[in-house]
Amino acid sequence: MSLSLSMAAPMADAERRQRAQAALAEKPDGVVEAIAAKAEVTPAEILEILPAGAATGAPAGDFEVIWSEMSSWGEVLFIVHTDDIVLEASGSLPAGSEGHGWFNIHGDSPIGGHIRKDNCAGITFVDRAFHGRRSCSVWFMNQKGTAMFKVFVRRDAARELVAEQLAKFEALRDRYA
Repeated sequence: MSLSLSMAAPMADAERRQRAQAALAEKPDGVVEAIAAKAEVTPAEILEILPAGAATGAPAGDFEVIWSEMSSWGEVLFIVHTDDIVLEASGSLPAGSEGHGWFNIHGDSPIGGHIRKDNCAGITFVDRAFHGRRSCSVWFMNQKGTAMFKVFVRRDAARELVAEQLAKFEALRDRYA
């Protein structure tokens, strides 16, 4: 499945796309949100123009299937990135359940709370260089073209991606490729 960005304003004109491409070319392994801000586009629009294979889309309807699969990965890095904070939490993803309009996650993990699952417009598996190192993550995108949150494959003591977790990421991503 190709990356579908109906959740973001489509790259309506050549100038917008050129700005995005120029900002990405300037710092191809930089923070997607910073690249998007520089180009005055959404993070989803930056993901859209990544090289082939770097961003693989999945439908929002697979939210629970993907979450459930990732809950078997062990300790992950959970990131919420807004204009005001980049919040990082390490832990396993607890099983979730729907209730009262929320996807509720509670368990024996520092990661917990309530997610407006219905705000998820699409899910993107991102496999790209970040500051010179391979980085693999799953982005849950909203209608505005920004990430609600991201789940990253962890690194070991040598700063390498944890092999078992990387294999699970690749297998799940490849279902949507």
